[in-house]
Amino acid sequence: QVQLVESGGGLVQPGGSLRLSCVVSGSIFSLYTMGWYRQAPGKQRELVAAISSGGSTNYVDSVKGRFTISRDNAKNTVYLQMNSLKPEDTAVYYCNAGGTFGPTKKQLDYWGQGTQVTVSS
Repeated sequence: QVQLVESGGGLVQPGGSLRLSCVVSGSIFSLYTMGWYRQAPGKQRELVAAISSGGSTNYVDSVKGRFTISRDNAKNTVYLQMNSLKPEDTAVYYCNAGGTFGPTKKQLDYWGQGTQVTVSS
């Protein structure tokens, strides 16, 4: 059973910072691509940042230069450092683990429960 548990969300003023953490258990963490998604009220869920098993990263344009995704394989943890936060960053943030495995290249995809980030004056 693969489980993902997020933490670090909360209320912050515009221009402030938060660091989200996601701890993965029940699998070999280093094999997965890890991602952070977010969903704002009334909007579709979007990919914010992702990091591959090899350490390559990508970001949605709206957070480039402000957010940094990283992983610590020894701790089975992925982080999202969020700086210069804006009200439009307000959303529920979800941790995701994904990959393809075995001779049939079976796709696996796991999600955390989400953590609320609110950016408001």
